[in-house]
Amino acid sequence: MESAEIRRRWLRFFEERGHTVVPSASLIADDPTLLLVPAGMVPFKPYFLGEVKPPFKTATSVQKCVRTPDIEEVGKTTRHGTFFQMCGNFSFGDYFKEGAIKYAWELLTTPVAEGGYGLEPEKLWVTVYLDDDEAERIWHEVVGVPKERIQRLGKKENYWSMGVPGPCGPCSEINYDRGPEFGVEGGPAVNDERYVEIWNLVFMQYERGAGLGKEDFEILGELPSKNIDTGLGLERLAMILQGVHNMYETDTLRVVIDKAGELTGVRYGAAHDSDVSLRVVADHMRTSTMLIGDGVTPGNEGRGYVLRRIMRRAIRNMRLLGATGPVVGELLDVVIRTMGQQYPELLQDRKRIETVALAEEAAFLKTLKAGTNILDGAVTETKAAGGKVLPGDKAFLLHDTWGFPIDLTLEMAAEQGLSVDEDGFRRLMKEQRERAKADAQAKKHGHADMSAYREIADAAGSSVFTGYTDTEGESTVAGLVVNGVSAPAAHEGDEVEVVLDRTPFYAEGGGQLADSGRIKLDNGAVVEVRDVQQPVPGVIVHKGVVQVGEVVLGSAAYAVIDVQRRRAIARAHSATHLTHQALRDALGPTAAQAGSENSPGRFRFDFGSPTAVPGSVLTDVEQKINDVLSRELDVHAEVMSMDDAKKQGAIAEFGEKYGERVRVVTIGDFSKELCGGTHVHNTAQLGLVKLLGESSIGSGVRRVEALVGVDAYRFLAREHTVVSQLTELVKGRPEELPEKISGVLAKLKDAEKEIEKFRAEKVLQAAAGLAEGAKDVRGVALVAAQVQDGTSADDLRKLVLDVRGRIQGDRAVVVALFTVAGGRPLTVIATNEAARERGIKAGDLVRTAAKTLGGGGGGKPDVAQGGGQNAAAVPEAIGAVEHLVAEAA
Repeated sequence: MESAEIRRRWLRFFEERGHTVVPSASLIADDPTLLLVPAGMVPFKPYFLGEVKPPFKTATSVQKCVRTPDIEEVGKTTRHGTFFQMCGNFSFGDYFKEGAIKYAWELLTTPVAEGGYGLEPEKLWVTVYLDDDEAERIWHEVVGVPKERIQRLGKKENYWSMGVPGPCGPCSEINYDRGPEFGVEGGPAVNDERYVEIWNLVFMQYERGAGLGKEDFEILGELPSKNIDTGLGLERLAMILQGVHNMYETDTLRVVIDKAGELTGVRYGAAHDSDVSLRVVADHMRTSTMLIGDGVTPGNEGRGYVLRRIMRRAIRNMRLLGATGPVVGELLDVVIRTMGQQYPELLQDRKRIETVALAEEAAFLKTLKAGTNILDGAVTETKAAGGKVLPGDKAFLLHDTWGFPIDLTLEMAAEQGLSVDEDGFRRLMKEQRERAKADAQAKKHGHADMSAYREIADAAGSSVFTGYTDTEGESTVAGLVVNGVSAPAAHEGDEVEVVLDRTPFYAEGGGQLADSGRIKLDNGAVVEVRDVQQPVPGVIVHKGVVQVGEVVLGSAAYAVIDVQRRRAIARAHSATHLTHQALRDALGPTAAQAGSENSPGRFRFDFGSPTAVPGSVLTDVEQKINDVLSRELDVHAEVMSMDDAKKQGAIAEFGEKYGERVRVVTIGDFSKELCGGTHVHNTAQLGLVKLLGESSIGSGVRRVEALVGVDAYRFLAREHTVVSQLTELVKGRPEELPEKISGVLAKLKDAEKEIEKFRAEKVLQAAAGLAEGAKDVRGVALVAAQVQDGTSADDLRKLVLDVRGRIQGDRAVVVALFTVAGGRPLTVIATNEAARERGIKAGDLVRTAAKTLGGGGGGKPDVAQGGGQNAAAVPEAIGAVEHLVAEAA
């Protein structure tokens, strides 16, 4: 039975019994504590924890999962893999133990012809928790499993919890006896290789307290509502139904192994080492395909690093098997065709998946050879010195310069019998990060001692930001920093950093530029604020110059921001949110924000995309944004818990640090994001958004730049003026401009070709006269002269070769012509075979001439070219060539 059919039967069985079929969630976990979805119940976690009321009483799913803790073991054994599918059925206060047990037994043992999996009942063994008499009774008395095939196991094996206080309960596992070929008899308590677990039934009936590990926690009591969470490993069941020994021989992985073998000429089963590599390739290519399909792109952090790591392991193992060229494309094709039967979106999104994967392969292949040579040299050097540990600085070099993940270096070093100084590597990585962080801090805070800001925070507490509602307001000077240290006062002309107890000034952050404005003190002093930063949490620093008077610590102050600047920035920030949502609508969730800058009247927005965004798509995105503006949607912000924000579907960037309370900015029914910035009150206030274009700023990251409001209007007005001028010049309508301008350019190009042809002919007309004027220098026919200024290097070369060809006979010939183009001298020199036989080489002559001209040059013995800086030295260079020819002749 194929894996796709196993999946279909599972979903159909439970759907026919009233369960809601829930599609697999993305592998990108909707949970800030997880990189990727590691278990089938993760999408249902909020229901089990009581955070959200489930919209159904019973449900079923086949969930995509990825686990990578044991990635180094993948391939070495046949039990480890990174991607798997978990079939689950769930009950939220509906059926409990008896219902779950009866469903499991029915589906497993019903004949294939009747829609089940057709497993022989006598080969199924069951485990229950030590004191779960109820489960044992149901298995024996209701289902009919003999008592000798029911075994009791402890908390470690047969008790489930999430590892934190919350729901928990005993488990019951169904195991399949694969026969004496796989070990001794005695049931799963004795041999879990022979009696392989295929289905785990979790009975959530208790609440656990705090504790460590899987066994050390207290049971607090029963849950008011009992739930069911079960999980059947699709790959394990496929292994049994397909009659193979392990998951790598099942239909969705064996085809990848076979393709890898076909590409490398290696047969699976021929040798242990090659079998390991083939299994690594099969597992990792399938996982990579599924991750890219769900929007993960290769990177150096988070889930992007997971993808990069497994892709590069797969590629390197193909090299170990003998592959010499790109292989990812063909392997990817097999995975998509196979897994596409279960996940049609892979077929629909094939082009994007291929683009991302092939780009990563190309990038890695560029560095793999050079990096491997560096590693081999370091290994040889270490062994020659009698060492057994590869230095951390070598591992750092491989990572920093050649893009080798540390895991790959560890693996390759281990293959050659060495370990790696991981502590040294991580120390260097930490130092690099700290240097980068220090540089960024220095740029932002002008090398000020951070302790000065901390002292202010300790003494005065956090600044209160009032700018969401106010543009000016009373405050008190809570701190002063002059020349990087705390100060009691600042005087006229001083550059100063002012901390207020409350302020309407927005500190740069979240992609939004800072406010500017003025701080007026009650003694008449005025500070012109040019920048606002938050160097330490809670301390808002106003950087500026004291224009008038003396600023004294503790003085009463009145802060006023530049309202026009704030409004222009707010328009840009709201436009950024609209652009983000419109791009996600057009390109999918992979177009996630990767950075932004919101400045007055304009913004830039960085987002994930493996390829350039077509102009037509960008046009559609721009139109959609402006359509939203015309709908006059209200913009409002609300502070709520992170859980509530997630329930509302607010977009949160993974990797960002959020507190328990977050601010959610909602634009009508179009956009909802976590954001601490300032915004307009209604989309109509934006007026107009004009996208200027998009470009690449790095691997898999694109940038859109745009204008907003008056700036967008001015841009379009200028564009309109230019269009009007062009239509007047070409005597046509605006829509005819592309065609007419293209015609003019074509005519211009043809004219340039004619001019070039005429000029070349004119230059070559001088060839006959130059050849006739050849001077005899000790038996060498020498033509050394300056030709018309402005002659191009290409034309000069043609002229030299033409002159050389016109001088007949067996004589040695040297032609050295000079010109001045753009104020700089240029020379081309050619020799014939007879001259070269006498030791006269064009390259030697050019070097001498070019040196005289104040430059350099070189070339082959027959033709060479050079130039310099001193046009007045051309006669001297001609003389130098003649002298050198005379000496050589």
